[in-house]
Amino acid sequence: MSLEKLVSLVSRLFFLGAFVALGLALIERIANASGYTILRVYGGGRLLEVAVVLLVFVIAIQLREMREELKRGRP
Repeated sequence: MSLEKLVSLVSRLFFLGAFVALGLALIERIANASGYTILRVYGGGRLLEVAVVLLVFVIAIQLREMREELKRGRP
């Protein structure tokens, strides 16, 4: 597996993980409004923080890929 494929796979996994964390945070927030909890370990705010961190990594990976493409001369 080449480095480009690995970076692409990691980027996609992080992106998917961010949206899963966002979905869980929204579900947890709705459950908390109803007086219930789904995840006792992490609250909705902590899940949002995880989602943001994952998206920051995805943005960094995408910027790196753009820089590499520009170095090769392919716009």
